[in-house]
Amino acid sequence: MAVDEIRGTVRGTAPVPLSVLDLVTVGAGHTASDALRTSVALSRLAESRGFHRYWVAEHHSMPGVASSSPAVILAHLAAHTDRIRLGSGGVMLPNHAPLVIAEQFGTLEAMAPGRVDLGLGRAPGTDGATAAALRRTDRLHEGADDFPEQLAELTRFLDDDFPEGHPYARIHAVPGPVQASSPGGVQSPHRPPIWLLGSSGFSARLAGTLGLPFAFAHHFSAQNTVPALDLYRASFRPSTVLDAPYALIGVAALATDDEKEARRQVRAAALNMIRLRMGRPGLVPTPEEAEAHEFGPLEEEFAATWTANVVHGTPDEVRSGLDDLQKRTGADELMLTSNAHGGDVRVRSYELIADAYGLPTA
Repeated sequence: MAVDEIRGTVRGTAPVPLSVLDLVTVGAGHTASDALRTSVALSRLAESRGFHRYWVAEHHSMPGVASSSPAVILAHLAAHTDRIRLGSGGVMLPNHAPLVIAEQFGTLEAMAPGRVDLGLGRAPGTDGATAAALRRTDRLHEGADDFPEQLAELTRFLDDDFPEGHPYARIHAVPGPVQASSPGGVQSPHRPPIWLLGSSGFSARLAGTLGLPFAFAHHFSAQNTVPALDLYRASFRPSTVLDAPYALIGVAALATDDEKEARRQVRAAALNMIRLRMGRPGLVPTPEEAEAHEFGPLEEEFAATWTANVVHGTPDEVRSGLDDLQKRTGADELMLTSNAHGGDVRVRSYELIADAYGLPTA
């Protein structure tokens, strides 16, 4: 596996490589089809403007997030792009059998050779009841506790290297390396690099110990970002994958032509998160709905905290905020996620950020 499959290239005046995290958000008055069309447009824009990678994240039972099946969405995006890296940010490993993930991402690798990432998380990506339905068990803690063992099993399926005598030694993930050892077989030398995702210290330490790249969810766990990255770097052991730590952070960022519009969009996103936290997830509300909503004291406090963690405003303000965040955290890559009601607002945000950093135009 080449290190350059992990480490990105700095473009324009950006301090580090810039990437995209797409939650395939669905706004009120729009359909999942609309959201997926936005994802295609956004992935093509990201590719043309020099963003390094484009990830989608697994979520379940959330009307406003249409990314329950990352592998399916990535296959669709692979058909509409040519160069940009595509991946999961992430697939929630305890929700799936490792063999299934190895097969899905082996298939994606065959579709888009040399440009697929496999980001893995240990959280369910949903509420407990939905996680129980996904896993067909109510003993959810076991999935999280077994994460290192599940990861090791998945890695062996991807590499097709279970030792002789192992119960799975004669089981092969296809497409995969076994095809190269079959008579007349020729197989791509690539396999998707594994990333570990996290919002606390567990995955940070595990990624460091295994010498894997690490992605931290700053966009919803900002208070833990610096401690987790410090732990990752302190725990890091060189591996065949990386000779030095490489960490990206997910950042909520929204640029608009008008600063007031950025505040309106972020306020609507905050209302959406309030409803999710209250167990009433729905479609992303319009800014007009958020303006008409009477925020209670606790809601107002949450909205203020949420808004403070979103880098938003004019392109120059967003560029300045991203620069400051990168300096403070030392992140090797910034993965930007925009949460807004309309797809056109999200696409425009990435255009403005690309322009602010002088990213390529073709």
